[in-house]
Order: sequence, then C-alpha cells, then structure tokens
Amino acid sequence: MPIYEYRCRQCGKRFSVLTLRVSEVVQPRCEKCGSRAADRLMSRFAMPKSDEARMEALADPSQLGGLDENDPQSVSRWMRKMGKEMGEDIGDEEIDAMMQDAEGGGDEVED
Repeated sequence: MPIYEYRCRQCGKRFSVLTLRVSEVVQPRCEKCGSRAADRLMSRFAMPKSDEARMEALADPSQLGGLDENDPQSVSRWMRKMGKEMGEDIGDEEIDAMMQDAEGGGDEVED
C-alpha cells in the first residue's frame, strides 16, 4: 500500500495519504484547512542494513564525536542511539538504572 506525502499550498501543512493500490487516483485534501491544492513531495524511504553494516556504523569513530564518558547524560544519549541502531528499545528507566550502576550508586552485591 503506497503512502503519498503532500504539502498544502494554502496553509503549508504536510500530510500523508494512504492508498490501497498504486493505480488508485489520489485526490489529496489537507487535514488542517481542507484545501485540495497540494504539492506531492518526495517520500523518504528506509533501506534495511545487515547486522554487519550496523556494527561497522557503530564502530565508526565519527559517530562518537559527542560522547563524553565523564558525563552521564552524554553516555545515556549514546546508549539510546546504539539501542535504536541495533533495533532494541531501551527505556529511560532502564538506562537510568544502568547509569546509576555504572556510577556506583546502584545496589551492589556483597561478596
């Protein structure tokens, strides 16, 4: 099912139209102002990456430019980015718990 993106000429709102078939004639209508005057936009597309390509992208030193290992917020941002790249959804609470453990503020196991 194709999804076409448009920009309303009257109000500038960007909106999408889902069709059932490629051959279907689309008559877009702006969701905001109701105008039918709209320009079709080039849609973004996703290209799947192999696991190897993902790992190479993560190992690229240019991807570590904003990482400061002494700043927990910087490490949290990097962890979220890594999680998204690997397809894992790491929740904020889980990241906060890991950061506390890394800083020595979490529950420690006694020997």
